Amino acid sequence: MLALRRDPGVSAVVAAPGNPGMAQQAQLRPVDPCSAEAVVALATELGSDLVVIGPEVPLVLGIADAVRAAGIACFGPSAAAARIEGSKAFAKDVMAAAGVRTAHSEVVDHPGELDAALDRFGPTWVVKDDGLAAGKGVVVTTDRLAARDHAAELLEQGHPVLLESFLDGPEVSLFCLVDGETVVPLLPAQDHKRVGNGDTGPNTGGMGAYTPLPWLPPTAVAEIVDTVVKPVAVEMVRRGVPFSGLLYAGLAMGQAGPAVVEFNCRFGDPETQAVLALLDSPLGALLHATATGTLAAAEPPRWHEGSAVTVVLAAENYPGRPRTGDVITGVEAAEPNTEVLHAGTSLRADGALLSAGGRVLNVVATGADLTEARERAYARIASIKLPGSHYRTDIALAAVEQRISIPAEV
Repeated sequence: MLALRRDPGVSAVVAAPGNPGMAQQAQLRPVDPCSAEAVVALATELGSDLVVIGPEVPLVLGIADAVRAAGIACFGPSAAAARIEGSKAFAKDVMAAAGVRTAHSEVVDHPGELDAALDRFGPTWVVKDDGLAAGKGVVVTTDRLAARDHAAELLEQGHPVLLESFLDGPEVSLFCLVDGETVVPLLPAQDHKRVGNGDTGPNTGGMGAYTPLPWLPPTAVAEIVDTVVKPVAVEMVRRGVPFSGLLYAGLAMGQAGPAVVEFNCRFGDPETQAVLALLDSPLGALLHATATGTLAAAEPPRWHEGSAVTVVLAAENYPGRPRTGDVITGVEAAEPNTEVLHAGTSLRADGALLSAGGRVLNVVATGADLTEARERAYARIASIKLPGSHYRTDIALAAVEQRISIPAEV
């Protein structure tokens, strides 16, 4: 939202349905983002030049198809292309056809097949929900019983299970604008998925992120584009389902090079906030070029010098059933080089800001380097008060202390 507002070519932004933080930057409209009829009606009423679909569920449901069918430019893939996130089995099939490295995998859709399948994996088991799980449907464990319990729970809910081999190496998040076979990478980032310091506890939707990555070789982004993103984009064109929008590659940088952990079909926090905090190009122009098939002719993104860090403030009990309805204070105080972005918030009738979700706020800070960006982010988040809330205190710390490296080939 902030990056769009900073674009001098953007005259107005309307968010649907939005949250109290977005209300400070845009007009809010109470529209169901999963209703194609409602989204098209709003875009038509406004005479919108561009519709940007943020969440994965509306994309998988085909809202972008409906917007484009109404003759309105839309940033976001078709329902057919969004299956790259909506079905991990589909993504694996695409990667196999494109020759892209990823974990060995197996789909289990019947409880009677589970134990034999688990025996074919380990000693570290990776168990995933083969569908949309907002980053929380994954268990990575050396405990076979824990792996089995998670898989059995998913199967009981009617969700097929994806078992994967464990990929070595530090993880990298790379967002790419994709227009058919044209791929334009943004800055690489690293997400922190586990809820606790030192990567402990269950997976979440993300507890913080930083960019750029001082430990990543300068040739790595080009390698990821050439060996991962571009081949997948070409394969999807070959299948008749070209991708148009934001393709996110979550990767493990191992001994043999990048291997795909997952694909997403949209911007995702908390990495997006860090990456866009350093963007010096008009975001609206880049998204419009992607949506209208002119990305190849667009000016490449420009970036500010320095680093950016995002830290997530989460509600009590997150990533379980979060406590909501508590008053949040300390958000309005302005600090240089920092922004507080709302996620799970709402307003009470008297104007008090309340928690309304698991991940409540994201604090984003920029600095000359990661050390300065971290200091600013943590000083700002410490001034925000929410009963029972928690946040990780080690976002980007391993990078600052030079404790991250890519395994060397042996």
